[in-house]
Amino acid sequence: MKNTLWIAGLFIAAALVGCTSVPDRGQTRAGQGIGSSARITTIPGAEADLGDPAAVKNSLYAQYDEWKGTRYQIGGLSKQSVDCSGFVHITFKSRLGIVLPRSTDLQVELGQHVDKDELRAGDLVFFKTGRTLRHVGVYLEDGRFLHASSKLGVAISHLNENYWKSAYWKAKRL
Repeated sequence: MKNTLWIAGLFIAAALVGCTSVPDRGQTRAGQGIGSSARITTIPGAEADLGDPAAVKNSLYAQYDEWKGTRYQIGGLSKQSVDCSGFVHITFKSRLGIVLPRSTDLQVELGQHVDKDELRAGDLVFFKTGRTLRHVGVYLEDGRFLHASSKLGVAISHLNENYWKSAYWKAKRL
């Protein structure tokens, strides 16, 4: 009985912390601005042109084709399982040559605010999915975004779906 309660408590705790619970894995934390502890680095020779939405879209759709359906797991960072911030971290590094922090808490500190009606491919979209839970995805086009969903795994969803529409928080352009 004690073990069952302990395991149940562990699952509840994991559900409550979501993507924001995963610590930065080995990233150097240097300021982007006053009071910020997140930074963006690029891989030499692999810098992406985030100003080219068509190229970014092609890279993101290729990532989706490769990762579609990969199951969601907090702390996951592979094709066996991945969480939202881990998927964004991997996607930017492998497809765009940009190394982002590992956690949603640090990713949300990056870039410049962008209005929802001005989103373009490659913008980070953030959601408040609980009192303290945060979720992140990458905008594609026409209201669609790529992310690791706790129910669907790696998937493409629409900002106007009831759940995502009500949970939408902000967007950032790197």
